[in-house]
Amino acid sequence: MVIWITGLSGAGKTTLCEAVRDLVKPHLPELVLLDGDVVRAAFGHNLSHSESDRITQVRRLQSMSRVLAEQGLAVLVGVLYGNAELLAWNRENLPNYFEVYLNASLETAERRDAKGLYEQARTGLMSDVVGIDIPWYEPIAPDLVSNQDCPEPPEILARRLANAVPRLRMALSNTPD
Repeated sequence: MVIWITGLSGAGKTTLCEAVRDLVKPHLPELVLLDGDVVRAAFGHNLSHSESDRITQVRRLQSMSRVLAEQGLAVLVGVLYGNAELLAWNRENLPNYFEVYLNASLETAERRDAKGLYEQARTGLMSDVVGIDIPWYEPIAPDLVSNQDCPEPPEILARRLANAVPRLRMALSNTPD
């Protein structure tokens, strides 16, 4: 299975992925986490952040997710960029696909801007920032949406996500709390 978590930079993708991992991994050892930034670093940062390179990065994550899921692993992916075509490919090609959209307004994302991306983009020090000079495409039909403008604590959202995904729910229900 593949759980695909997407949202703007600063929406909480990595935080949620880590909360889900911390909650579920002790009960489901075959859970693996693919974070977009970590995978980019693993490949040597050989891609820019242009829209075409972001598509290449998503295709890497798709390929890795598919290979791992076909081996029986539960794959949790945190990724910024997506568009309707990429997300449709996921639904058609990734086993037991579940899509999570962390819906944060650009204002909220900019307020959280831990990496300073939005500020640098607004001041002209950086380009190729999704939501500023690269379009952000909201998922069309996510399986779970979380309003990150009024966010739940990550542990609560992680539990809600785990309860929505049968394999995760089963792993948690088979062990004492």
